[in-house]
Amino acid sequence: MEIIENGALVDSGGLRLGNASEQRTGVTIAVIDSGGAAGVDVRGSAPGTRETDLLDPTAAVQHANAIVLAGGSAFGLAAADGAMLELAEQGKGLDTGMGIVPIVPAAVIFDLPVTGGAKPTPDLGREAVRTAGENRERGCVGAGTGATVGKYLGPNGVMKGGLGQAAVRRGDLVVSAAVVVNALGDIFDGDQKIAGTHSAEGFLPTTEYLGSPVGLTNTTIGIVATNAALTKAQAKKVASASHDGLARSIRPVHTMDDGDTLFAVSTGTVSAHVNAVCFMAAEAVRLAVLDGVRSATSLPGIIAVEDLPFSKPSN
Repeated sequence: MEIIENGALVDSGGLRLGNASEQRTGVTIAVIDSGGAAGVDVRGSAPGTRETDLLDPTAAVQHANAIVLAGGSAFGLAAADGAMLELAEQGKGLDTGMGIVPIVPAAVIFDLPVTGGAKPTPDLGREAVRTAGENRERGCVGAGTGATVGKYLGPNGVMKGGLGQAAVRRGDLVVSAAVVVNALGDIFDGDQKIAGTHSAEGFLPTTEYLGSPVGLTNTTIGIVATNAALTKAQAKKVASASHDGLARSIRPVHTMDDGDTLFAVSTGTVSAHVNAVCFMAAEAVRLAVLDGVRSATSLPGIIAVEDLPFSKPSN
């Protein structure tokens, strides 16, 4: 398996990525042009989602037109309204006989402490659709604008998260990921902690604080895409396996205070065993998580990896 240099969600083909940001919050959208099957797996216990039931393999709708990731907690789900309106005006969606209805599942992160209460609007969702293209932006953009990680000690121990992207290849098969890293837990590259709960002297052992009340201020969300031909049931399986990438890079993960949600989209016709796609999806997600924190930039009072005085992780 090859790691694609500067890999991004669009490397799987068949979709475009758009970002829009304002007031330290934002929207990231994958506009799906290929009409492929999509699935979702929600693992965190505090999710904010929309239209995820439509992605169940037993649901009648077979394809999603776009997937929205946004800040703003549940308020940010309104960004999908704007995305739907923009897509409908472009003629993209399900023809109901009474008009076009775009299918746009969505998930949100809780970034209100960083934004001061600002929330993505429907207009911001429209803007994200209009800007969608061969987008390789990462860091503090789109839904990653207000993302943070390592929150067990409250604001004094928080670090900056962001939007990460990655892609891997095996022959003709490509699996890619875009992940908004806004975790309660800390970020690890293998056994090395690279971001999370810390003091001025260094990283702190988060495991000592497990069980402390921390509030619903977290959630890592993302999209996995592949050029493999998948059914809806297989797409759901890939979404489920993708969470292995979160478990390998975020500790702890899937807590009562996270809303971790990953979508999976089939964008092509490459023949591949679903086991191979699942294996590659987990690695793409892991790499995207690392990219999200390494690409982030500091805000006043919220330091990013690149500015840590006590840790200079290798890339």
